[in-house]
Amino acid sequence: MGITHLLEDFGTATVVPPTSFPEISEEAIEEERAVSFEKGYSAGWDDAVTAKEKETVQISATLSSSLEDLNFTYQEAQAQLIESLDPMFKVLTSAVLPDTMAATFGHHIVDQMTDMAKTHTDQPLSIFVSPGEASAVRGLLPDTFATPVQVQEDENLTPGQAYLRAGTSEREINSSGLVESIQDSIEAFTYHIREESHYG
Repeated sequence: MGITHLLEDFGTATVVPPTSFPEISEEAIEEERAVSFEKGYSAGWDDAVTAKEKETVQISATLSSSLEDLNFTYQEAQAQLIESLDPMFKVLTSAVLPDTMAATFGHHIVDQMTDMAKTHTDQPLSIFVSPGEASAVRGLLPDTFATPVQVQEDENLTPGQAYLRAGTSEREINSSGLVESIQDSIEAFTYHIREESHYG
């Protein structure tokens, strides 16, 4: 038995009747080409716009991430700087500044009293200081005041504190209060920086 029954026979030709195609004018072909070109151009333009938008979003995200990293790095550097300066601030406000204020306290009193004496030339001048500071202040007073200046010790005053009176006008000098205020300001500043670095 052969296998010819399994294979297709190409020997007899089947005649296909010719089909007639409608005639298309040259103008219609050109118009179809223009429409196809416009569709392709629009699709390409849309693809380019979509790709550009994706690229812009990616660049924005990368830039935002870089800025966040940079900001975090700045905050870390600032926190480390404050941490390294904190001991110096403590020494400054606990030793250097109080010693400087104590050394210039009497001169500051004399400067303030001289300023007050300019506007109160005929009125009595008084200085009240803490116990033990009167003789040092008396030694610094110039002889140029028109009226004598009374220097008195007041047991209610602490070292670094003084009251000046010229007639009815008064001024307070509080060196220790100033040092405490500076200490509080520095502590508040360092606390704020630490909190900001921890919580952003």
